[in-house]
Amino acid sequence: QLQLVESGGGLVQPGGSLRLSCAASGFKLNYYDVGWFRQAPGKEREGVSCITSGEGTTYYADSVKGRFSISRDNASNTVHLKMNSLKPEDTAVYFCAADLVVFRLCDRTDYAYWGQGTQVTVSS
Repeated sequence: QLQLVESGGGLVQPGGSLRLSCAASGFKLNYYDVGWFRQAPGKEREGVSCITSGEGTTYYADSVKGRFSISRDNASNTVHLKMNSLKPEDTAVYFCAADLVVFRLCDRTDYAYWGQGTQVTVSS
């Protein structure tokens, strides 16, 4: 059974940092394209950062470029999202998602497997 579990969310002050983790079970995550998405109240789920299998091509939404970094840890079957210089507008539930073949990187409709999400709140 394919399962994704996110962790690492929490409450942080503006300017702070968090590292989210997406741990996979039931399959080898390094063979899959993986993405981090977020959804704030009243808004659509949006792609934040994604990484392909193989070459590891990455994508970052304009709103997080230079602040967020996505990486793989194949030994632990995990993908991380390091978030620096957090802003109140980064507040959302963050989800990781995966699929074997993604045609449109970071398009949420292209990912079949999803975790349950982890809450990130940026507030003073």
